[in-house]
Amino acid sequence: MTKRILVTGSDGMVGSALREVLGDDTFFATRADADLRDFEATDRLFKEVQPTHVIHLAAVVGGIGGNIMHSGDFFRSNILINTNVLECARQNDVQRLVSFMSTCIFPAEASYPLSVEDLHNGPPHPSNFGYAYAKRMLDVQTRAYRAQWNSDFVIAVPTNIYGPHDNWNLEEGHVAPALIHKCYLAKQNNEPLMVWGSGNPLREFIYSGDVAKLVTWVLNDYQGTEPIILTSGIEMPIKELVHLVADAMDFTGEIIFQSDKPDGQFRKPSNAQPLLDQIGGFDFTPVDVGIKRTVDWFVANYPNVRL
Repeated sequence: MTKRILVTGSDGMVGSALREVLGDDTFFATRADADLRDFEATDRLFKEVQPTHVIHLAAVVGGIGGNIMHSGDFFRSNILINTNVLECARQNDVQRLVSFMSTCIFPAEASYPLSVEDLHNGPPHPSNFGYAYAKRMLDVQTRAYRAQWNSDFVIAVPTNIYGPHDNWNLEEGHVAPALIHKCYLAKQNNEPLMVWGSGNPLREFIYSGDVAKLVTWVLNDYQGTEPIILTSGIEMPIKELVHLVADAMDFTGEIIFQSDKPDGQFRKPSNAQPLLDQIGGFDFTPVDVGIKRTVDWFVANYPNVRL
């Protein structure tokens, strides 16, 4: 049987990267194709595309600001999206489905490095509890469907993704794209670069092109049933990321860290070993190289970027 892949949420950063690695027999669905919060619209999409395999990226997401301001919206929308996509995949006999979660949904007081065994062992950080609990239910639904119907559904958990085609919203975007946008404006306006927080928290970053390659491997070759964390396992202070962005942008102005703004969780290193053991090694894009590519893409496409 010919493999037919459906990618939900394909207008985002990872979906755009997947367009570079997946074959012609792939349907890249966007919001224009179906509102996945609506079950009937989701089911129509599945019946029209008739996928054998699904990469489920669609989600309502944001950075610290977005999660704090829209916790109810993030919870409701993500619960509906995930419930509908998994149920339509089951009803339409999808052979394999890979869904995306995020390391930000792990318990705020988790032991490190983060391991999938600890996913539900405590509340998430208060700054993103609505999004986090909705995404945890994606893991619960995946396990329940596998238990009752033997559905071949698995979950990939990337760390902080960055790259071209991101959401560059200054208030609600993730740290890397928001920093790049802020730095661009600061350079254009000859103003200081204002950065939320102290710059001390540590994060793992992964380039979107690497995620596309890894999730393709998960779709085709991952043999496990537990969620698999996609990471190099290398942490970087936000302050270092800021200076990488400034260097890539040729920004020479003042950088001011606003320590009165929230930092979020201080660190959340994750366990890269299960991935590396199974995939047998992977050449991750160095962060300085990936940031330079991303900054160059942003500058070349501004102001026609996603906000």
